[in-house]
Amino acid sequence: MDDFSSISLLSLAMLVGCYVAGTIPLAVNFSEEKLKLITVLGAGLLCGTALAVIIPEGVHALYEEILEGAHHSHSQAGVAEASEAKVDAVAALDATGKHEHGHEQLHACIGVSLVLGFVFMLLVDQIGSAHVHNAEDPESARVNSSKITTTLGLVVHAAADGVALGAAASTSQTSVQLIVFVAIMLHKAPAAFGLVSFLMHAGLERNRIRKHLLVFALAAPVLAMITFLGLSQSSKEALSDINATGVAMLFSAGTFLYVATVHVLPEVGGGGHSHAAAAGGNGGKGLSKVEVGALVLGCLIPLVLSVGHHH
Repeated sequence: MDDFSSISLLSLAMLVGCYVAGTIPLAVNFSEEKLKLITVLGAGLLCGTALAVIIPEGVHALYEEILEGAHHSHSQAGVAEASEAKVDAVAALDATGKHEHGHEQLHACIGVSLVLGFVFMLLVDQIGSAHVHNAEDPESARVNSSKITTTLGLVVHAAADGVALGAAASTSQTSVQLIVFVAIMLHKAPAAFGLVSFLMHAGLERNRIRKHLLVFALAAPVLAMITFLGLSQSSKEALSDINATGVAMLFSAGTFLYVATVHVLPEVGGGGHSHAAAAGGNGGKGLSKVEVGALVLGCLIPLVLSVGHHH
């Protein structure tokens, strides 16, 4: 019951934190220029979060046991004399040779999880745009499809986060739960902010934006609870064996990268391009210097946060 109460509290905190972060752009009235700047910042946050927070956390979760084993053997080797340490190191290398196959599997896991997440969102995007294309003219279809895919991509990503948290909670290790929770909150808050600012830029009504945000905020807590409650003891053991937390986080990083790079960035750049061209300004450039600065800043914020979190 201890685990259940902790996962409930973490899920509630995740829901509230995510929703509050997402309402910040809605609470303040921005001019079109400032809204564009905030959207660019949000796009940067999405990219930076995928690259600086989710992928490293996922890889760390995959290699956690191996890293702990290496640290343990290293501390033992430090006690011995230098010559003995060398012998120990050679013996350790021989022993780890047996585990090479396992290491290769983990290497493959990283790539496969990322690519599957990316390809999954690509397919969802194509299916979604095919449906919308039938109904409307191409331009409005593209914009609508972009809104839907962005929200859907982030919801799928949040759901994968929820599975990661549920799997972490079922390992009964409080440290793992807290690490996964902090990692998820570090990127869910900026992601909620980025999603809302992008939807505002795309011209969605505020009530609909709130609905999108609520679905996004609910996805992770709901999936965390379902994963935690739905796993039998044997499946929990199997999940900890295959490091499901790391795989789920890397899969969600793939979906995140697709949403950030294929949808949000071109949409923001394209929007700037058309506005500037219409105004007769710097039509060939797309983003202004200030906007590029905001984009870079958005990419760096998650990096700074993750560095602070690790040390």
